[in-house]
Amino acid sequence: MKRSLFRHRKRKDASRSAAGNISSFLFLVLMGLFMALPIVLSVSNSLKPMEELFVFPPKFLVRNPTLDNYSDLFNLMSESWVPFTRYLFNTVFVTVVGTLGHVLVASMCAFALAKRKFPGAKLIFAVILAALMFSVQVTSIPNYLIMSKLGWLDTYAALIIPAMAKPLGLFLMKQFMEQIPDALLEAARIDGAKEFQVFYKIALPQVVPALLTLIIFCFQDLWNMSGATYIYSEELKTLPYALSQISAAGISRSGVTAAVTVIMMVVPIVLFMLCQSNIVETMASSGIKD
Repeated sequence: MKRSLFRHRKRKDASRSAAGNISSFLFLVLMGLFMALPIVLSVSNSLKPMEELFVFPPKFLVRNPTLDNYSDLFNLMSESWVPFTRYLFNTVFVTVVGTLGHVLVASMCAFALAKRKFPGAKLIFAVILAALMFSVQVTSIPNYLIMSKLGWLDTYAALIIPAMAKPLGLFLMKQFMEQIPDALLEAARIDGAKEFQVFYKIALPQVVPALLTLIIFCFQDLWNMSGATYIYSEELKTLPYALSQISAAGISRSGVTAAVTVIMMVVPIVLFMLCQSNIVETMASSGIKD
């Protein structure tokens, strides 16, 4: 058996040509560089002085890099009567609490729908599928009316609570939860594990790729959300709203706008890079089948 397996692997390795491997590698490198072009352009524009931003024909890379755009941005933020740290705290608080709440709610509901049989489960999942077809613009007015009736306007709850109930996360988690073997969960129950222990210690470790993917999606949505529809007090407004107001002054602040773009995309990119390796490692090394 071992000899036949070794011969099979040897024939499989021999079938791969060096030219094919080099071609695949070069193709992946080119695609990676192509995907990185928007990021490089954003960083380059943020480092350009004003005369380079409006030069014709436009230059892709900066010729005389400068940090004046970033210094102008921080000077404008320091002149605001609400401190820059307050905007930053509001964004971090809403993003972290909303992401953790959405992951917890979505994973618990998905576990119940995927692994517990109860009346109305199919109807609930059908409603979730129907909710996926509605865009944010369609549900904005009903969400505003609900927040108004509950008295949550101009509070953190108006941004955090709706984020916990997004149907995409529940759908994604349910699809992954269904792949967990029922025998594994039953074995834990036979050993005396409570239902929450089965969920937390057995089910969740099996769906780590879905959890990380859900964290990335939810974090990006909340990090870039201004929340101006629900928040009126300046002390509760988020960083994207404050930065958008600064960059909306016109052409004279084009450099500041480029700096704002870089600042807002740095954190999601770093989070994606950190979670990407974990997703690949988890998907390659985990998984149990009946």
